[in-house]
Amino acid sequence: MSEDRSARADAARNRERILTIAKLAFAVEGPDVPLDEIARRAGVGAGTVHRHFPSKRDLLAAVVVDRLAGLAARAQELEDAPDPVEAFFLFLRELTAEARENIVLTTAIGESIDETEAAAALSRGLGVLLDRAQRAGGVKRGITVVDIHAILNGIIVMERGLPDGAKGLGLDIVVDGLRAR
Repeated sequence: MSEDRSARADAARNRERILTIAKLAFAVEGPDVPLDEIARRAGVGAGTVHRHFPSKRDLLAAVVVDRLAGLAARAQELEDAPDPVEAFFLFLRELTAEARENIVLTTAIGESIDETEAAAALSRGLGVLLDRAQRAGGVKRGITVVDIHAILNGIIVMERGLPDGAKGLGLDIVVDGLRAR
């Protein structure tokens, strides 16, 4: 392997390690974790972090986009599930749990991030799951992806202050309300 290819592979590994550490740190501690602390935890120098992510905003955006891309991929996995209604509700539960456990993602979902391809892919995937569930007769007609986003935002905001044992109650109520009778 050439020295240039080796350097690129090393840079890609460093970037991935930084993203992994940042995802964990931001999910647990929120967006105030300093870049130098991310570098220390990732085992790289501060300059390495700044080369990949010139500002904290850049790192936060990369973390959010990575999370959204992962959720979009999960929606795509469920598109051909044999039970479209249960696939839709399973995805709603996974999406809500992910957002609930990730402070940065929860904040991002509450803000406009529609400009990113990952957000668009997530909305498309959610739309496919919703459409299949509605065509199967398991979800009320007339509900849109925009409605689902708003509902999930409300659940996440509502559940932020609840004790762990009470989390999920809002989603249970919403799921019951979304089901076609």
